[in-house]
Amino acid sequence: MTASSLSKGANLPVASPAVRAELAWSDGPGVPAGDASALLLTADGRVRDDDDFVFFNQPLHASGAVRHLGKQTAGGVTTDTLQVDLRAVEGAVDRVLLCASVDGGVFGQLAGLTLCLRDAATQAEIARFEMTATTETAFIGGELYRRGGQWKFRAVGQGYASGLAGLATDFGITVDDAPAPAAPQATTPGSPQISAQAPPQAMIPGSPQVTTQAGGHRTPAPPAHPAPPGPRLSKGEERLPVDMRKRLSLRKEAVAVSLRKHGAEGVTARVILVLDASGSMAFLYSKGIVADVVERMAAVAAQLDDDGEMQAWTFASNPARLPDLLIGELPDWLRLHVRVGEVGLFHRAGKRKKGLRDEQVDMRSVGIQNEEQKVIAEVRSYVRENPTAAPTLVLFFSDGGVYRNDEIERQLRDAVEEPVFWQFVGLGKSNYGVLERFDTLPGRRVDNVGFFAVDDISTVPDTELYDRLLSEFPDWMAAARRAGILRP
Repeated sequence: MTASSLSKGANLPVASPAVRAELAWSDGPGVPAGDASALLLTADGRVRDDDDFVFFNQPLHASGAVRHLGKQTAGGVTTDTLQVDLRAVEGAVDRVLLCASVDGGVFGQLAGLTLCLRDAATQAEIARFEMTATTETAFIGGELYRRGGQWKFRAVGQGYASGLAGLATDFGITVDDAPAPAAPQATTPGSPQISAQAPPQAMIPGSPQVTTQAGGHRTPAPPAHPAPPGPRLSKGEERLPVDMRKRLSLRKEAVAVSLRKHGAEGVTARVILVLDASGSMAFLYSKGIVADVVERMAAVAAQLDDDGEMQAWTFASNPARLPDLLIGELPDWLRLHVRVGEVGLFHRAGKRKKGLRDEQVDMRSVGIQNEEQKVIAEVRSYVRENPTAAPTLVLFFSDGGVYRNDEIERQLRDAVEEPVFWQFVGLGKSNYGVLERFDTLPGRRVDNVGFFAVDDISTVPDTELYDRLLSEFPDWMAAARRAGILRP
């Protein structure tokens, strides 16, 4: 068995019937304690009840599949370990999230933060994921998930500034700021409580009281703070078809929740969308997957951008600017502009393809090869020529095939001093070249690039997708302000 060092978003198959997930960090004076935990999620991305949460105060899942083994310190390194018997995981469980929280500090204080996956029987290392953190108080290090009849492991590296309560809320646990009346329970001094039913429940240290639905009812609790602001209303939203308008509203709320969890509530940003139109993307276009991605990203622009508009580019051999996406025109925009590149063997320059509207791009001029550096350069030029007070978030979708590594690295390194964060999303398992390694490349004043890949983006719930899209953006904004790249 050969171990793999994974970058954020990377995944690999897991052949071992049982594995151990070791959260490790360097011990020392003043270093806060990290605590490993696991959440067992169904296909809809939620726990069934509190029993699907495994941690030091509830160390064994009822199925016996997941257990918390506890901490060990040796050679200046502390590990907290979870064991997962993949053979015993119930059929209703689709994913096992490998999580962590920190008590009395933040994850940025834990040097050498690493998640190591081992074969439970032989202790052979399967995968290693070295994580970077700043002000996060809860973390999803990785996940074990089912795909095509086998188990796989993905390096996630997603932090939560809102602590364990914010993480728990994401996956079906209701967090109440004030305690509700409940039957007496054994508690750890200074620790809040989790309650789902009348029987005593395990306590989560460092989080508010948590209640889940039990028998169709939810334990009430009075709010301690005013409700946070809801999603922004976008111009033209009322013109959308009813079903699309409902999806947009729910997705904007999910974006707002994600920003709130990461300490970026109310932030505004210009959003730019970049779509890979190379030949290998043809299947994703034909199945409507790219169109669905655009609709989901429209919610990000609607929530982040004051005018609810999103600039957009398509690219393959050459880049092409698409018309701005206006929320009220979303159905027509999807129909007219979400198109894959074409081979123009007999294409004469200046002669457009028949049947195109004036505003449509002739995709023969875009081609079918991968030239990411060209579109990166064009987007950079646009941002320089059209400055705004708000930062720019570029959402860049591609299925890989990256081979212009030096040119791409040069463009993104040069962009470090610009008020732009580049979030790359890989659609499928492919060669993403320098994009996978950019988080660890030295010599940049701020980390202006994020990357993760998903096997099938259509199966990723909105809440998870937005969390992964937006997890690094707030940290970049803070770092860019300190560096003078963004205005304070």
